[in-house]
Amino acid sequence: MAEPAGRARRAPLDPRLVRQARAVRPFLLGTVVLGTLLAGAVVAQAVLLARVLAGAFLGGAGLGDLRVELLGLVGVVAARALLVWAQEAVSARGAAAVRAQLRARLLRHVTALGPGHPVLTDPERGSGGLAQLAGRGVDALDGYFARYLPQLVLSLVVPGAVLLVMARVDPLSALTVALTLPLVPFFLALVGLTTEAAQRRQWRALERLGHHFLDVVDGLATLRAYGRGRAQAVRIAAATEDYRRRTIRVLRVSFLSSFVLELAATLSVALVAVSVGLRLNAGDVTLVAALTVLLLAPEAYLPLRQVGAAYHASAEGAAAGRRVLDVLDEPVPARGAGLLVAARGCSPLVVDGVSVAHAGRGVVVPPTTLAVRPGEVVALTGPSGSGKSSLLAAVLGLVPVTAGRVLLGGTDLAAVDPAAWHARVAWVPQRPALVAGTVADNVRIGAPDASDAAVRRALALAGAADLDPARVLGEDGEGVSGGQRQRIGLARAFCRAEAGPDGGADVLLLDEPTSHLDAATEAVVVASLRALAPGRCVLVVAHREALVAAADRVVEVASVQVPHPRPDLVGSAR
Repeated sequence: MAEPAGRARRAPLDPRLVRQARAVRPFLLGTVVLGTLLAGAVVAQAVLLARVLAGAFLGGAGLGDLRVELLGLVGVVAARALLVWAQEAVSARGAAAVRAQLRARLLRHVTALGPGHPVLTDPERGSGGLAQLAGRGVDALDGYFARYLPQLVLSLVVPGAVLLVMARVDPLSALTVALTLPLVPFFLALVGLTTEAAQRRQWRALERLGHHFLDVVDGLATLRAYGRGRAQAVRIAAATEDYRRRTIRVLRVSFLSSFVLELAATLSVALVAVSVGLRLNAGDVTLVAALTVLLLAPEAYLPLRQVGAAYHASAEGAAAGRRVLDVLDEPVPARGAGLLVAARGCSPLVVDGVSVAHAGRGVVVPPTTLAVRPGEVVALTGPSGSGKSSLLAAVLGLVPVTAGRVLLGGTDLAAVDPAAWHARVAWVPQRPALVAGTVADNVRIGAPDASDAAVRRALALAGAADLDPARVLGEDGEGVSGGQRQRIGLARAFCRAEAGPDGGADVLLLDEPTSHLDAATEAVVVASLRALAPGRCVLVVAHREALVAAADRVVEVASVQVPHPRPDLVGSAR
């Protein structure tokens, strides 16, 4: 179970981050060891330097007399520099491992949640906010793990070691430091709460900005066509200005908190210096003891001052890290783990009273019952918004089914491992997703081992024989038209369907596959579907008359509302 949000936010070391990022544990252990050695080096440097100064100025000792102390001082300074370097190296390695681990966990978890989960459909954050979180958000954790956590360890180890030595040398100075030392973390906690709240608001503004910018870029062609480009530019400018103002507020709080911490530490060191000076003048302490105390007192406060600076530098990463953990805490919808025993090529696909409802939107898919026998092409028709695409998503298992069940060969797919079910499916959405690479790379997404000949055949079946398989596409298929994108998506499905008796798909789910095609290309695709239909179940959302006419049966989604559905009911036919 996740930590309560308030407790997790107030803890200087977020236990959820440590639990989720296993790579941080050996890193923290190494930081503790190095921090302990560094505390010893700080104390040794102060003691040796005090002895050298006292011997030189009070005892009149020369370089030969102080040879041992000077050599020891040089060795301690070198060791301290080496320890600081080692700590930074360990911190950087640990932070890199944690970032990689959290980013991988985030991507796996979002994939497991599915495309219909509120995390992806949130109107304020959505996929753009998640992209921002997985990119800059996880990268911002570098300051938290590489700077803040090591400094937090030093703030616990170094002051304790300094106080122990000061208590032996001058108990009164040690008492003064012990009483004033808590003032620094007290002020740090007060300012930290304000900084954290401001940083969370700043990060939410950045997520909204990223999500809105992604939406604008995705729909730029439509916005330009309707003359709304300038209006969206004004909205993005306003969101950017809001983010700038929030960033300035965070910086203002950070600078003010640094001033408060420096003032508290300076006044505390001044109290120790005045006390030691007066007692040294009265002869109550020796020069060696006074110098040791004066050299150690700033070292007691320094780690706490630095942890304050490191905290503000890591505030953005901490806010992003907690957002990552909030996403990771989202429960994954229950899915089956059984095997799909339905035989390939001879198992009917049955939609038995399936309905889908979303919170706030009501019923998206009305109770629907139909069956697709092997060798059949069944077309789903109905008015826009009747739930045809959502029904395909429910059959795929991408959105949860509110009622009913989907069966393949009598096996309820809710009890089957989704990977086993998806291995039997070739799917073409309304807008096929393309990746940066060649046309052949995109066709092979569904069949990675497909030969060049198989890729060319799949392109020909999709009416895309004119597309060069070696043609390089940009990000999200940049460089192709809507019709070319559709044909590449169809070629991907056809290539997967013909991948072989063990790896091929025997269920084809197509969502308006000819919507961006001309009549001649549509005729090629329809003929290909008919040629691939034997031994396969083909369920297609269709609006265009040519595709509807080629189907064996047509099911009106809006009219299929059966109070007591039966698996053998196959819908209305034309």
